[in-house]
Amino acid sequence: MQEQNNDFELIKKFLDGDESAFNRLVLKYQEKIYLLARRMTGNHLDADEVVQEVLMVLYKKLNTFEFKSSFYTWLYRITMTRSLNYIKRRSLKEFLPLSGLKNKMNQDYDPLLSVENKEKVFKLEKMLQKIPAKQREVFILRNFEQLDYEEIGKITGTSVGALKANYFHALNKIKELMKDYENQ
Repeated sequence: MQEQNNDFELIKKFLDGDESAFNRLVLKYQEKIYLLARRMTGNHLDADEVVQEVLMVLYKKLNTFEFKSSFYTWLYRITMTRSLNYIKRRSLKEFLPLSGLKNKMNQDYDPLLSVENKEKVFKLEKMLQKIPAKQREVFILRNFEQLDYEEIGKITGTSVGALKANYFHALNKIKELMKDYENQ
């Protein structure tokens, strides 16, 4: 609750003209935004574009935040929407089905991942690109962000039952993809 109050204070300061308050919000959440966008889009460059879009929306629309939910929930909803929209634009632009896109993950040094785990994450992100976006969204929010179904429901506007079904299907598809990968 303290963190939420701190976020609310920063938002109010920004709305009162304190630009540094916005910068503090960005510094606090930019890594989480990036990681979510990266998991959704499957690569570094696309995730960077989504992050830029999210930050622009945040700057322009922070005055519409109603202080009814946590800032974190509101920000993740924006990030998820922008990620899904980006994926749609990208797939239309490339005229390929989403599952046929090559994973173009940037192989630059990533201080968050050890070399050993990088390959595992790469394989999982590649598999995530092969499942439907809604299932991917629930899987990411459940496993990477460790949110419960109620919080995911607030972020996505989806019922808990539908989220559980999407998660179940996502798990089954990922298990199948893992079996296929191991049999290669």
